[in-house]
Amino acid sequence: MMTSETPTGESREPQWYAIYTRHQHEKMIAKSLERNDVEVFLPLYDVLRQWKDRKKRLSLPLFPSYLFLKCAFEQHLKVLMTPGVHSFVSFGGRPAPVSVTEIDAIRRAVESKFPVEPHPFLRIGDRVRVKAGPLEGIEGILIRKKGSDRLILSAELLAKSISVQIDAYSVEPLPRSARLIAANRVDRPGLRAAR
Repeated sequence: MMTSETPTGESREPQWYAIYTRHQHEKMIAKSLERNDVEVFLPLYDVLRQWKDRKKRLSLPLFPSYLFLKCAFEQHLKVLMTPGVHSFVSFGGRPAPVSVTEIDAIRRAVESKFPVEPHPFLRIGDRVRVKAGPLEGIEGILIRKKGSDRLILSAELLAKSISVQIDAYSVEPLPRSARLIAANRVDRPGLRAAR
């Protein structure tokens, strides 16, 4: 009988993971992993930085010192041997898979026409679902910042979030049971990530 798991119980099927990287080396590490046939997702956002003599538009990681990758168990050692990679984000001593739903939500937000920026991770607040537009179906937390409504999308495994500007009329509150399930999912003992 064939099994799709390794002797340690890890899935042989490629899954999304988050890795902790050397600060400000995310782009270089992503390129190195891609050259080694590892699927990488490094969400970026644009920001205008002001120096004394000039302004410059920069493209920076939404999750500093982290990037996402899709790989099979057999590729973990190759990933860890990549210069600048510190570790996989782990739970219970094992690399913890990242939800495909979270990856898709972050990817859609980054690819939308709406401004995206990092945001402090939130654990409380009203969870909502987008009813229409390019972000339709995405769930997050609705907040108000500087006079505009923003949807907070979280990568719970990293304990980090991003915010994307949104029209509050395009969202609907989640049913109470969905809010309770989401709130209980956050507090998982044993979660470890290098910070």
